[in-house]
Amino acid sequence: MAMPQRFLTLADVAEALAVSVTQVRTLVRSGELRAIQVGGRNQWRVEDSALEEYIAQQYERTRARIEAEQQ
Repeated sequence: MAMPQRFLTLADVAEALAVSVTQVRTLVRSGELRAIQVGGRNQWRVEDSALEEYIAQQYERTRARIEAEQQ
């Protein structure tokens, strides 16, 4: 039985969000998307729960912006 994947590569995250790897790297470096660096050579990994957290935050930001625009 395969273990669920806990960590995602930046390419995996980019595919999930339908953006470029460069955009994901920018999110990671800014601290907006939590990630860890493993090994040398700039290998980043994003925990699946961190990605879900980021998505939920974006939904909340979008909702707040829409509500502010309607006032």
